[in-house]
Amino acid sequence: MDSLTQPEVGPQTTYYTLAESPLGSLLFMSDGVSLTGLHFAGHDHAPRIGDGWIEDRRPLAPAVRQLAEYFAGQRSSFDLRLELRGTSFQLLVWEALLRIPRGETRSYRDVALELGRPGAYRAVGGAVGSNPVSIVVPCHRVIGAGGQLVGYGWGLDRKRWLLAHEGVPPHSSRTPPSKMA
Repeated sequence: MDSLTQPEVGPQTTYYTLAESPLGSLLFMSDGVSLTGLHFAGHDHAPRIGDGWIEDRRPLAPAVRQLAEYFAGQRSSFDLRLELRGTSFQLLVWEALLRIPRGETRSYRDVALELGRPGAYRAVGGAVGSNPVSIVVPCHRVIGAGGQLVGYGWGLDRKRWLLAHEGVPPHSSRTPPSKMA
């Protein structure tokens, strides 16, 4: 996976496509070269398809294929070019999330400590919650300090399912939640 970069600011064309997953419909977004967004379509936190967006699966085909492989249990990591917009702190947090191995979790405090900012666990939570590329940048692997499931914008049922899918023992439910809009 390429490291995250801060793209140049300016007008961009947004390419998008939708694909089904065990957890509901996914909205993939691209600038034509890199994956720029991955959201559960129709969810309150998902962007709305805008005027001027172009529906085109071609620039998103590798992401769609790799996510399908992930859900089928055939892929444990992603090899995608990402271009994410965020503050320098958000980019640092998202890079830290990419270092959490499949099958493991970290607390918000653990991530803050890794970044050398032990008191910034709430800011880490804000950055985790602003992650524009769900699943690929694995924000679902961040849990509360006591091991509890907290703070997943797409719903705790989805977080529980994703962690179980990745083999995290305390959250072993393999039944997908109902497909929520």
